[in-house]
Amino acid sequence: MQIDIIGVPIDLGADRRGVDMGPSAIRYAHLQNKLEDLGYTVRDEGNVEVPIAEMCNITNPKLKYIDCIIPMARRVSGAVSTSVQAGNFPLILGGDHSLSIGSVRGAARGRKIGVIWLDAHADFNTAETTPSGNIHGMSLALLAGLGEKSLVQLWDEALPVIDPQKIAIIGARDLDSGEKVNLQDAGAMVMSMEQIDRYGMVTVLEKAIERVSRDVDGIFLSLDLDALDPQHAPGVGTPVPAGLTQREAHLACEMIAETGKLIGMDLVEVNPILDVQNQTALLAVEFALSALGRRIWNGNA
Repeated sequence: MQIDIIGVPIDLGADRRGVDMGPSAIRYAHLQNKLEDLGYTVRDEGNVEVPIAEMCNITNPKLKYIDCIIPMARRVSGAVSTSVQAGNFPLILGGDHSLSIGSVRGAARGRKIGVIWLDAHADFNTAETTPSGNIHGMSLALLAGLGEKSLVQLWDEALPVIDPQKIAIIGARDLDSGEKVNLQDAGAMVMSMEQIDRYGMVTVLEKAIERVSRDVDGIFLSLDLDALDPQHAPGVGTPVPAGLTQREAHLACEMIAETGKLIGMDLVEVNPILDVQNQTALLAVEFALSALGRRIWNGNA
């Protein structure tokens, strides 16, 4: 299988600057070489064109930089769709989580998919519920058909992109009040850190995988590095204490790989400005390798 690396250097969806350098940091952590060591053919497609914030205006404080985010999402959707249609595996490097409005849509074009969202946040706000106006906190709601119509549609396509019943959010621990109502109304699965602590990652992932993998053509994994505890992944824009350990995140990726249904993956919210010796980008690479089949021991000497 060929892996297509697609960089999306965007920081328009977030408050803190710096995640636009995430794709470079992940590449610098030897992503391509390590994927090739696993036996994959790897093609780096470069970066999708994204304007810098200084070229964009905030026309609506509840939907910051929407006029620049929409064309970005269209370009990302097209790049990912092209990759999947060619039978390849798109690996999208971010960049803030607003890029998933495009990446998940591209993977879902012409097929029914489930989504596993590994994240400290549910990203299920709308313009009516957002406390910040940051669109990276709305991505999953938009994919489920909730929110600003121009962002939900991008083009005149059928809605929603993802059936909310085929969404599983793993590791959540920072949800806004209005967002909780949206999640409940939509019927998306939310497996919080409390549930992971109580039942363990294996049980939580088994439930999530069973939910999103039934009667679908594939699973898409969107991994926000702030899912991890900040002591493991300091280089993120919106860190939240008491997150996943490295092993819990690896186990999640390993279990998803074992389904054989993974068709694409995001690695988002890596912020080198806030990182320590590229630690978070190095972790991002390791998680990608786990999701794509690497194991410590496979039973052979």
